[in-house]
Amino acid sequence: IGDAVISRLPDQAEARQASLQDATSVYDLLTIGMVRRGQYAMLSECLERAMKFSFSEFHLWHQLGLSLMAARKGVGAVSVFKECARMRPEDPSLPLLAAKVCIDQLHWIKEAEALSQSVVSMGEEAGEFLPKAYLALGLCCSLQASDGKSEKIYLSFLCRAHSLDPQDAQIAMYLALQLAIVRQVSAAMEPLQAALSLRGDDLHSLHLLTLLLSAQKHHRHALDTLTLALSQHPDNFNLLFTKVKLEQMLLGPAVALQTCEEMLQHWQSRYDVSQVSPSGRKPSIHLTLPDFQDTSTGSQSPSSIALSRLEAALSEVSDLSSTRRQGPTYIWTILERIWLQAGELFMADSRLKEAQFCIAEASSIFPNSHSVLLQRGRLAELRGQLDEAKGLYDEALAIHPTGERILGRLLVKTGRVYLGEKVLRDAVQIHSTSHEAWSGLGEALQSRNCSQAPDCFLTALELEASSPIRPFIIIPREL
Repeated sequence: IGDAVISRLPDQAEARQASLQDATSVYDLLTIGMVRRGQYAMLSECLERAMKFSFSEFHLWHQLGLSLMAARKGVGAVSVFKECARMRPEDPSLPLLAAKVCIDQLHWIKEAEALSQSVVSMGEEAGEFLPKAYLALGLCCSLQASDGKSEKIYLSFLCRAHSLDPQDAQIAMYLALQLAIVRQVSAAMEPLQAALSLRGDDLHSLHLLTLLLSAQKHHRHALDTLTLALSQHPDNFNLLFTKVKLEQMLLGPAVALQTCEEMLQHWQSRYDVSQVSPSGRKPSIHLTLPDFQDTSTGSQSPSSIALSRLEAALSEVSDLSSTRRQGPTYIWTILERIWLQAGELFMADSRLKEAQFCIAEASSIFPNSHSVLLQRGRLAELRGQLDEAKGLYDEALAIHPTGERILGRLLVKTGRVYLGEKVLRDAVQIHSTSHEAWSGLGEALQSRNCSQAPDCFLTALELEASSPIRPFIIIPREL
């Protein structure tokens, strides 16, 4: 390497090629060592420095693209894979790798669709990659579609992928998921069984089976299936959130709260960012659900005791607000969701002080989160503070349009029927499979004696009959 020839003069071509082969061998050895240690970012930086001497050298460009992909540097990875595809336009794997990064990391769905279409246009020349290209197209259409729209298009892509490769468990699972999303619950079982026969321990397939069983109202079987899934994937928080919902349905809020407590402790043991703080001390992040009950009598403690405990806990939380933002955002999003889930359970159990504590904990992580604002609005509504609730719902909707049906029902409840009806009509357009939205619209229409109200209630009943314990779209749609 010390005698490497980098001159591009024609008479130096042979020596330059020999130098490049030596350098490539060194970089391959470096790649093996770094990948084994998970040092993808450092590897991508090393390979980037080699690019100035590697014009049109496909192997090093391909290695760079893979390293950027593994380091989750999505924008760079897509650019590099496109350059690789320019060098080898006959290779269908390269546009699919770029499409995978676009879908999984960048959410560039239009870009992924164009890349996938370029592989489909190859036809039989794409070989074994053609089913994956149809899968990618189906996922792109699904991710771009509102509920029910373009249903035939993306289902046709997924059915085509499944017919081309019936032994691909991922394709079979995503076909089942798409059928479930459009509420063809019985039809979804057949491809899902095919997926499970090919990969019986697949996380997403087991989770989807749980949701399908809950949609068929077989909640006990759903919980048994979920227990099996957790035995194989005990660290998966998405499964644990579904477990909380099923336990609430079958066993009541108290049992579900125990699972929330376990999730909090599991979060702390898995993402123990409290070990190091900027001040050099180890803070004790409060990760215990509140219990404002007198242990000797079992009765509720006086409000002054409850409030003093709440204020003490919140002062600790505010003291740690800067420490809490250490580490990746997604780990704090998980913690926020755990606190909000616990708050929801406390509200279901009519324990509003404890619910307030949990919402305050979530708010200390992401104060302006639309999920926190919705939960605060729900708490205010339960306390009869309807104007405050409406203001909080409005704030949440300004950030993210997910609470229209809640706001619409509140507007109807407070006598603003026409405005509530408009909000609920928007809600059923966006969430056409939400039985809550259809039921709320029915209530709004019934309050002004509209003849369309029974149709809305009937639609709500039909949708509720196939409604899962959690939405089907919680299962990631990734290539």
